Amino acid sequence: MMIGEVAELWRYPVKSLGGERVDSVDIGQRGVLGDRLWAVRDLERDVTASARRIPALLNATARYAAPLPPDAGPGKVPDVVITFPDGSELSSSDDAVNAKLSELAGRDMRLTALPPAEDTSLHRLSKHERDNASIASLRTDFGVGDGERLPDVSMFRIADLAMFARFSTPPGMFVDLAPVHVLSVTSLSTVGAEVDGDPLDVRRFRPNVLLALRDPDDGLPEAQWIGGHLTVGGAVLEVTMPTIRCVVPSRAQPGLEVDRRITKAVAERAQRCLGSYCWVDTAGAARVGDAVELRAAAAPKRALTDAVRRAKRFTFSLATSAADRFGR
Repeated sequence: MMIGEVAELWRYPVKSLGGERVDSVDIGQRGVLGDRLWAVRDLERDVTASARRIPALLNATARYAAPLPPDAGPGKVPDVVITFPDGSELSSSDDAVNAKLSELAGRDMRLTALPPAEDTSLHRLSKHERDNASIASLRTDFGVGDGERLPDVSMFRIADLAMFARFSTPPGMFVDLAPVHVLSVTSLSTVGAEVDGDPLDVRRFRPNVLLALRDPDDGLPEAQWIGGHLTVGGAVLEVTMPTIRCVVPSRAQPGLEVDRRITKAVAERAQRCLGSYCWVDTAGAARVGDAVELRAAAAPKRALTDAVRRAKRFTFSLATSAADRFGR
């Protein structure tokens, strides 16, 4: 069933920096070609930096210095140009870029390229991350007050939870979790109505694919697609889980002010989720204006998924409740 078309396509050359809007993308098993092939390393904490903890990073933007070769990926990372808030631009090949990133973040930082897939050194949890993992830090990351529930993690696959026990980002990628993030204009409008009546700026939510839907039957349509498949141009995406939202959408970016109402609106209207995380079934190219088709999940599959989520939700609620009590 055709549900709409591709309104915008985005890639983010450097994790947690502003990205670039493009007319077409190639989508492979690791997601959009060129997406998050660079990251910024926090040297003091020995972690891959995130705008959740260092929001100043969002005030810089990155673009590729030249057209991407088709083999760009782990261990084959093309140069990027970073534009800083003062208007200055530095290439990833310029040694001065690390000092400029450190100045922006207020701590020692280093621009790091995605290593070959077999090298997991930049993905493994550091001692700092292991020692500082707590319910309190999760509450800070997601903007959850002491009297509020943490996000529902039952939507995560068991394999993803096992991965997070060892790695901060999936090996071979600098994404937070899924290769492709899809969002609709409808959802931006629905949450925007809770804030000031206007659709929210797509840059706050950092999707790869923004969809314009022709006849949505729900204000948050992506929530109905879980388990289904989206055909986007020549690519087929498996819609695996909703995108749980942290505090990043409320952060300042060039032309956008801090707006904490967004975190509250997403929590109250959308249970802290907006958009969908997708894995790639079939690689292919996508262009702005391409038709998008949805093949919904079969009823037995939806029923099984719901049953598994209920079981996981019960288990995780007991564990997080206990951890929360003992962590205070």
